Amino acid sequence: MPVIEPFRIKVVEPIQMTTRRQREEVLEEAGKNLFSVPAESIIIDLLTDSGTGAMSARQWAAMMVGDESYAGGASFRRFEAAVKDIFGFERVIPTHQGRAAERILASTLCQPGNVVPNNTHFDTTRANIEATGAVAVDLPCSESVDLQEPAPFKGNMDLEGLVKSLDENVGNVPFVMVTVTNNGGGGQPVSMENIRRVSRICRERGIPFYLDACRFAENSFFIKQREDAYRSLSLIDIAREMFGYADGCTMSAKKDGMANIGGFLCTNDREVARQEEELLILTEGFPTYGGLAGRDLEAIAVGLYEALDPDYQTYRHASTRYLGDKLAAGGVPIIQPPGGHAIYIDAAAMLPHLPRDQFPGQALALELFLHGGIRSVETGSVMFGSRDAESGKEIPARNELLRLAIPRRVYTQSQIDYVVEVVLEIFAQRHRIRGVRIVEQPQRLRHFSAVFDFVEREAVAINEGVLAAP
Repeated sequence: MPVIEPFRIKVVEPIQMTTRRQREEVLEEAGKNLFSVPAESIIIDLLTDSGTGAMSARQWAAMMVGDESYAGGASFRRFEAAVKDIFGFERVIPTHQGRAAERILASTLCQPGNVVPNNTHFDTTRANIEATGAVAVDLPCSESVDLQEPAPFKGNMDLEGLVKSLDENVGNVPFVMVTVTNNGGGGQPVSMENIRRVSRICRERGIPFYLDACRFAENSFFIKQREDAYRSLSLIDIAREMFGYADGCTMSAKKDGMANIGGFLCTNDREVARQEEELLILTEGFPTYGGLAGRDLEAIAVGLYEALDPDYQTYRHASTRYLGDKLAAGGVPIIQPPGGHAIYIDAAAMLPHLPRDQFPGQALALELFLHGGIRSVETGSVMFGSRDAESGKEIPARNELLRLAIPRRVYTQSQIDYVVEVVLEIFAQRHRIRGVRIVEQPQRLRHFSAVFDFVEREAVAINEGVLAAP
């Protein structure tokens, strides 16, 4: 039996169909940065799954009873009750989104020179940690090195690497974090066994263990599907066990909170919570709203449970896998197996004629927009690489990837089929894609606002061996 959408569509939003010429003009005005492209110029928007999903009728209904009291609102109590029921932590601190929770956590616990291990830090997590002067260290498991190998839990943390890092930095690790699912590692899941063992290693050393929990429900579904001991358990019970191994978490409710805005920070340490609430009041808002409207808190309180609905998760994973399987069948190199929220194209393998300093992931993202009006995001050396301050040379990332992130409950199968056709058409003429260079960039998180330009065709031809290098 085919897996169908476990919902009906009641409201639709028109899509403005554009021509390649129109998209060329828009891209030029945007400095060839897709973050700067107006949303109405996009046909299919796969830039992110963060805050871009469709809320349910129950969420919209809950918003109508939002209590907008500055302090002590009933909406906060309902929100707090939902978070405590699922996550189980003693203190719940609302924030306007996940990166605010990351900033407050890092500002509270990190000092210059500290080391913070993670399976893979994503962009804002790394930036907030490093803004304090601490060092963000990635410790992905060995299985993740081979992008094509379909191992079940390629998001796991390297346990031997973690022990080595902790032993080399005794007294200098404020906390350890594991991101579920591993967004920077291709949306790959983390096993319960890996989480349990990370927790044991941390507790033996008295080091707090946090989860970056923004896709906790998707990770719980993977655990149910791939770890035998959990096949008969409900998703909420799997999530509760997962959080039971941690001392706290950060959360972007724009993912598995199924809301358009919001996040929170949790901890079992009352003194840490007190310090975090002081920062919250300074920059976000009072602890019973944290920068959110009461109606946003209501939407999250409902959405957290909806993300744990097994029918929804079955549909969510099947639809993501559908895109990945179609692309792979057409020869497009993707990270295998498909993740829960996105498909990651191996841009370096797809565009071997482009050297890494010509950012193949960004080049592919630009062509995807120009050819089919599809917005995606590079998760390679633009996002995770850097430029050496002294030499000006680029320091590449581990992989050159293009992420196709699927918003929750937004696109139909025919729209995903359109994405497949566009990618396969590009794949057939991939040798024509030009590299890109960075014209301007900020000091941190450069992918959001950098200005790009195409590399001259002669340079590409040299790399293809058509012309002789001078």
